[in-house]
Amino acid sequence: VVPNGIRIADTARVRLGAYVGEGTTVMHEGFINFNAGTEGTAMIEGRISAGVVIGTGSDLGGGCSTMGTLSGGGTAIISVGKDCLIGANAGIGIALGDRCIVEAGLYVTGGTKVSLLDNEGELVELIKARELSGKSDLLFRRNSQTGAVECKSNKTRIALNEDLHSHN
Repeated sequence: VVPNGIRIADTARVRLGAYVGEGTTVMHEGFINFNAGTEGTAMIEGRISAGVVIGTGSDLGGGCSTMGTLSGGGTAIISVGKDCLIGANAGIGIALGDRCIVEAGLYVTGGTKVSLLDNEGELVELIKARELSGKSDLLFRRNSQTGAVECKSNKTRIALNEDLHSHN
């Protein structure tokens, strides 16, 4: 049974026991495990592991993944806030607050060493990503020259393509 306002390209990729919020689109490569899901309108092209909840307005890019209780997340509760973007082939092992972005190809786990930058791009301190877990308005990226994982304040807000979620 599929509630109104939900689009699932391949129903075999949404496990029994998953919660799919109204307005969610699950593309062919998207996957939602049991005891996981979305709170509302979301674009799912990546993997939502067991125990992970995705906030309204968030976009999980193609091939991205979230670490859940069964896939390495352990006892840490992993969630994605509202209006977040996890880029293609990226992943998280920490919770994201609202309006966070993880750039494509970057995997951020609790033990990832992160260079915390100020608004001018200067290093404030080197911390473990778990210290940023659940915080809002963050942009995680990899420095293309040094390879260091960096985090700075996110000044942008993503918006889902309304045409893809109109469900006419």
